[in-house]
Amino acid sequence: MYAPIIALHLIAATIWTGGHLVLFFAVLLPALKARDHQRITAFEQHFEKVGIPALAVLIGTGIYMAFYHVPHFSDWFTLSTAASRTITLKLSFLLFTIVLAAHARLKIIPTLSEKTLNKLAIHISLVTVTAVLFALTGVLHRFGGIW
Repeated sequence: MYAPIIALHLIAATIWTGGHLVLFFAVLLPALKARDHQRITAFEQHFEKVGIPALAVLIGTGIYMAFYHVPHFSDWFTLSTAASRTITLKLSFLLFTIVLAAHARLKIIPTLSEKTLNKLAIHISLVTVTAVLFALTGVLHRFGGIW
């Protein structure tokens, strides 16, 4: 059962991380240059249909793998093993992503305009970097862990 879970996790990570890289490089940067926030909202409307389910799959498969590698929840945050460090780091990235997304959804997007575009750009940049760090953390875990 573990191999299909990893496969789902990798596909979802590809969608999540790749989508944010496309958002950053192909949508955000041109939108900033043109000062056109509608490019971002148009992309987001389409990407959310795939990106949010991908994130849900990442969370579900990630929790499964966390329990697989560290069966006791209380050991997830001990930082005593490579697996516990990976779990702690990935959960920290997830919390950061959720906080950024909630702030953007509740505070920035409802009043999005040319004037507030830079605030959204900061959020998109941070989520993109975090998505890449998520992926790199998983790769590092496969090759012996983090520190």
